[in-house]
Amino acid sequence: MSTEKTAHTAHPEKIVKTRLGTGGPEVGVQGLGCMGMSFAYGPTDVDEARATLERALELGVTLYDTADMYGFGENEKFLAPFIQAHRDEVVLATKFGIVMDPEDPSKRSVRNDRAYIRSCVEGSLQRLGVDVIDLYYMHRRDVDAPIEETVGAMAELVAEGKVKHLGLSEVTGPELRAAHEVHPIAAVQSEWSIFSRDVERAVVPAAAELGTAFVPYSPLGRGFLTGAFVNASSELGADDFRQTMPRFTGDNAAANAALLDPVRKLAESRGASLGQVALAWIQQQAAVHGLAVVPIPGTRKRTRVEENTSATRLVLTESELSLLEPIADQVAGGRYADMAFTSAGRE
Repeated sequence: MSTEKTAHTAHPEKIVKTRLGTGGPEVGVQGLGCMGMSFAYGPTDVDEARATLERALELGVTLYDTADMYGFGENEKFLAPFIQAHRDEVVLATKFGIVMDPEDPSKRSVRNDRAYIRSCVEGSLQRLGVDVIDLYYMHRRDVDAPIEETVGAMAELVAEGKVKHLGLSEVTGPELRAAHEVHPIAAVQSEWSIFSRDVERAVVPAAAELGTAFVPYSPLGRGFLTGAFVNASSELGADDFRQTMPRFTGDNAAANAALLDPVRKLAESRGASLGQVALAWIQQQAAVHGLAVVPIPGTRKRTRVEENTSATRLVLTESELSLLEPIADQVAGGRYADMAFTSAGRE
C-alpha cells in the first residue's frame, strides 16, 4: 500500500454554502458520497462510518448521496437512522435507474419508464424512512426511453410531494436541455476530476447556461488520486469493484500513477495531501465555468472528511492550475470497462 502523506487540520472549520440549481436547496459546497459505506469498496467499520456521517454534518456537509442500487437498497437502509435524526439539517439525494440482477450483481441494465420510477421512489422512501426525497436523480439514461417522458414521470413525483427537486446523472448537454424544458433540473451528477474531464465539452456549459448545479462524483478518482493505491489487482480485495476498472489495473495503472507527479509536487509545496489538491481543483471549476459545483467525495473515516472539507479553503493559483491542465488527456484506460453506462459515447 502507498504511504502518501495525509494532511491534517487541527481545528476544521465549517464549509461555506452554495445552491443546487435555480430555486434548489442550499447545501455545503462539498457533499458526501455514501456508497462506499456499505457497497463496492470492501469491508466497512460500521461504527466509524456512522461517526463519519455525524462529523461531516458538524463540518457543514449537508448533501448526502446514495442510490437504490447500492447493495440492493442496503445503503439507503444504512443511512436511514442518520437521515431521520437530522431530517431538517440535511439534503438527501438518492437515485433510480440501474437494475441489478440479484443472482449475478455484475449484470446490470437500465430502466427509465414511468411504472419503474414510481416503484423505485416508493421503495426508497420506505427504506430511508422519510416522507419526501430532497433530490431525486435518474441514475443512468435508457436511450430507448424519451428523456422528456422520464422527466415527466419524475415531475409527477414533485407534484405529489414525494420528491422536492430533480437531478440527472451521466447525461449529455442536449439531454439536459431537453429535460430542463419539461421540469427544472437542480443538479447534474457525473464523474469529473483531474483525470476525467469529458463533461466539460457539452454538459458543463449546458448546466451553466440553465442554472443547473454540477455534482461531481469520484472527484478523487475512486481513491487513486490520493495515492491510496497504485494497482487495484494487487492491492485491493477481491470484492472491490475497482478491480474491474481499466484505469486501475495492469499497464494502465502504472502509467496513470506516474501522472500524479505534478499533483504530488504541488501538494508538497502547499503542505497539503494529494487528495486536497484534487478537491481544490474541482472546487475551483465553479469559478472557471460559472456554475455551482458540489463534489461528493466518499469516505468512511472522520479524519478523511476533515481533510476533504479543509480542501474547500485551498485556493490554487493560475500557475498551479496550469500544471494540472495536461493530465486528463494523458490518462490510460476508460472510466468503466463498459462505457455504455456513461454519457461519453452519446456526446
